[in-house]
Amino acid sequence: MATKAHTEQPGGAKAPFPPFHGETFASQLVWFAICFAALYLLMAKVALPRVGGILADRSKRIEDDLTAAQRLRDESDAELAAYEKALADARSRAQGIANETRDKLNAEAERARKALENQLHAKLAEAEKTIASTKQAALANVRGIAVEAAAAIVERLSGAAAPAKSVEAAVDNVLKR
Repeated sequence: MATKAHTEQPGGAKAPFPPFHGETFASQLVWFAICFAALYLLMAKVALPRVGGILADRSKRIEDDLTAAQRLRDESDAELAAYEKALADARSRAQGIANETRDKLNAEAERARKALENQLHAKLAEAEKTIASTKQAALANVRGIAVEAAAAIVERLSGAAAPAKSVEAAVDNVLKR
């Protein structure tokens, strides 16, 4: 038994493809034109305006976002400039405070140095006076010792005691030179 394709009509040859069938060709063109016009109207009146609206909204949103981004960028640039100015001002004030503090400390150190110098000069003058008085006392003692030694030497060499006034005069004469 021969098998038949499921598209075959029983009893013979196949019918031609419907769009190319001569009897239905004119009606198919009419229905094609009606469907095309209906789809065109549906697209033109419903779908395309919605798509156009969506595209316009998206374009407007993008434009608004770009405008907002530019505004925020300008604001951040202004904030950055204000921050940098504040930072420069703070550095300037810190430098001024550091200079002022350094000057105060230098002046205070200078005053302390002068006070210490004055104390040292006073102690030096006092020490010089002490040295001078000690020197005078030593010289006075030297004169006395020299007089006694000269008197003892003269007495030992000559065997007789020399007059104290002449020994003192001789020692004074030697010390003056």
